[in-house]
Amino acid sequence: MSFLRPFSFADVLPPLQGRSVELRAPEMRDFEAWAALRAASREFLRPWEPTWPPNDLTRMAFRARLKRYSQDVRADAAYPFFIFRQSDGALVGGLTLGQIRRGVAQTASLGYWMGQAHAGQGYMSDAVRTMLPYAFNGLRLRRVEAACLPENEPSIRLLEKVGFIREGYARSYLCIAGSWRDHLLYAILADDPIR
Repeated sequence: MSFLRPFSFADVLPPLQGRSVELRAPEMRDFEAWAALRAASREFLRPWEPTWPPNDLTRMAFRARLKRYSQDVRADAAYPFFIFRQSDGALVGGLTLGQIRRGVAQTASLGYWMGQAHAGQGYMSDAVRTMLPYAFNGLRLRRVEAACLPENEPSIRLLEKVGFIREGYARSYLCIAGSWRDHLLYAILADDPIR
């Protein structure tokens, strides 16, 4: 009886094919690859992310993460994707369209992370280019915003390379690595060119 089957956000998020990557909804079967990649990349990611809880890489925490993702998708609040390399199916990172604001805004915030071993190889720019048409056409968003630390040169290059425009500077915008940090604010609109 299919009507008794629990809701799965993987059922409503289509896989998206890029040139070198595939984006798809995270699933429980991804736990080992995700935990290994995040653990191997901990020091690489630490300067750019909120402080991880002590149990962040446990199976139980991952299951709770998937439950939260499911609730977010159901509420049209966020759409998470894992990024897989097409050539061998390896998990290389993730991105999320979050903080979705509908009505007169039709806006989302883009967040992303890349495993250290895969950084600088073009996977994230391919992933963002692949996700944007889905954001604008599939989700009917008008604007996608992103923020990055002023010293995060790779993130700045990524956003500008794909077509995001720098719009401002936000003081004490996010708590990153335990401190409230200023961020550069970027955005791309539905009618802006994706490069």
